[in-house]
Amino acid sequence: MRCRLFSFIHSVTSLVVLFLFSLVSACALSDENTAEPAETVSPPLPYTVFSALPAYRTPALSPKGDKIAFVKNVNEPDELSVLATFDLTTGKIHYLIHSDNEKVKINWYRWVNDERIVISARYESRRGNTRVYDTRLLAMNFDAQGEKPKHLLDWRRLKRRAADPNRVPQFQDNVIDWLPDDPEHILMAIDVEVFALPSVFKVNVYTGSTTRLERGKRSIRDWVVDRQHNVRVGITLDYDSGERHVLLKEDDTWRTLFSYNAMSEKGEMPLGFGLDPNILYYRGYKGDYKALFTLNLETNEHTEIFSDEGYDVNGSLIYSPATQDAIGIRHDGRHYWDERYVALQNGLDEALVDYTNTLVSFSRDEKKYIVYSESDTMPGAYFIGDRDKGSLDFLFQQYPQIEEGMLTEHNLVTYTARDDMEIEAYLTLPKGEGPFPTIIHPHGGPGARDFSGFDYWTSYFTNKGYAVLRPNFRGSEGYGFDFAQSQMKSWGLSMQDDITDAANWMVEQGYATKDNMCIVGASYGGYAALMAAVKTPELFQCAVSFAGVSSLKHIVIHARRFVNSDLVKDQIGDDFDDLESRSPYYNAEGIKTPILLVHGEEDRIVRPLQSRYMADELEDLDKTFKYVELESGDHYLSIQGNRHRFFAEMDTFLDKYLKTE
Repeated sequence: MRCRLFSFIHSVTSLVVLFLFSLVSACALSDENTAEPAETVSPPLPYTVFSALPAYRTPALSPKGDKIAFVKNVNEPDELSVLATFDLTTGKIHYLIHSDNEKVKINWYRWVNDERIVISARYESRRGNTRVYDTRLLAMNFDAQGEKPKHLLDWRRLKRRAADPNRVPQFQDNVIDWLPDDPEHILMAIDVEVFALPSVFKVNVYTGSTTRLERGKRSIRDWVVDRQHNVRVGITLDYDSGERHVLLKEDDTWRTLFSYNAMSEKGEMPLGFGLDPNILYYRGYKGDYKALFTLNLETNEHTEIFSDEGYDVNGSLIYSPATQDAIGIRHDGRHYWDERYVALQNGLDEALVDYTNTLVSFSRDEKKYIVYSESDTMPGAYFIGDRDKGSLDFLFQQYPQIEEGMLTEHNLVTYTARDDMEIEAYLTLPKGEGPFPTIIHPHGGPGARDFSGFDYWTSYFTNKGYAVLRPNFRGSEGYGFDFAQSQMKSWGLSMQDDITDAANWMVEQGYATKDNMCIVGASYGGYAALMAAVKTPELFQCAVSFAGVSSLKHIVIHARRFVNSDLVKDQIGDDFDDLESRSPYYNAEGIKTPILLVHGEEDRIVRPLQSRYMADELEDLDKTFKYVELESGDHYLSIQGNRHRFFAEMDTFLDKYLKTE
């Protein structure tokens, strides 16, 4: 039977519905429920529906498949993210740890055996006068409610190996092998002896005891382990020159497999081994685009495994928990070459029609699984499947207040830039007749890209009756080597022109009018919004920058505190006159566009000084603007109150400058 998603919802058991707070009622399977809703323009939902953190995220099955771990975001009595487990056999729920997402955040977690979970925690810290993030790895049993988690790495014991015992490693959560056949240990890479040269340690997940397996050497920044749990490959990087080598360990020698400059040349990146220890999967280039290949280490034979014409293959390998072999790759969802998984994926797509369905977790025997389903118009929902029973049961939904039919679909479009370059973008139109008030919404990065699927920013905009265009401008990832490299020292130039051309295209197509458009972006997108106010002061009625860059020069200056500062200069530039000419802060005099600046006061990615400088300059020049600094806020709007505050400010700001009638 082909079903629409929310005609297919059943509770797993009454206990699951009870303990998971009865998120969504089950719907009967009937023709009445599968009827397409009529397109009507409903009153907009409040912004808080979209600025809410997802109710649930990252559910994962234990190896036996009899327990589920998940993170739940709660609002009462306090705003917290809670890591919990639910026992499918006993019906018991255990709340393990929680975070207010301010000083400490739950980064990720993973089952290491049927009773033990390891958790990555992200901490705000300082290295000298530089604010950074540190990570630590914690461990606890699934039912250890009320107990303190164990810190797995004890620096007091490790520092005896260190050249500088006063330097505590910044990142302490890099697991390179989960050792599924050894339930008490994992393999970790950590730069104990020498800064930025990680050694490989075997770590006991109960006691925290460590055994060094491989000492850091040869400028190796990353290690790759084969499926037999042997350290086999080291990936080097020279932070000054960008030179990279991929080295294969052969007894006591190292053989060079690949060499290239990571900043300027096409290269190869190992992704992992197959079950056959002589088969290494790597990402290389097929023409201008990244593809997946294998290298036979005995015969030196290279074989193409998967490519996608016109697009890069960027994702990581997928391994079978049962066979331990590579079975697919994460690319625009999942691509499988294992026929068992192909059949399961096809069955899910037949059952949950019109949705993108992604297998996200399996039991060790692959009999039970969790699938994540979403579409442009429906936020993600999680289901649990049982292959023996042939069942697929609803778990929970990320945004339960958003119902099917409230949102509209994204359309992949192509427009032609002024130099005849073809640029892809996602166009989302609200219900009703155009032209519409319009948001141009450039993504962050800039080495990122927009995709189809639910997006809470876009959904908020279209809910208010705005058309949204999200251009994948030059420098976006996924469109080949030359397209990605076009961002090098080009911020504010052709990349910015692509965004201007996107706005003009909206007018030419009749979706927008020249006097009713705003530009909204975060991070690099915030820079693009500010730069639009500089380069095209008559084009937009308003600009919103969240965590945006205003001074490229200060980005380069700040990067001197980090080991990869030369790589930053290669990307952005190092001529201060040029950097100032491409920075909104130094060119604010001609701005006519009203601006909303918002920044988190604890942002470690783009420092809040970037928005403070811009606000001071706009005030000195008597420009129309508002600056809001979010208390304890980070780069990702991780704190629920801050996300609501930002959307409240943006909601009021857009209402003032965009006409909806």
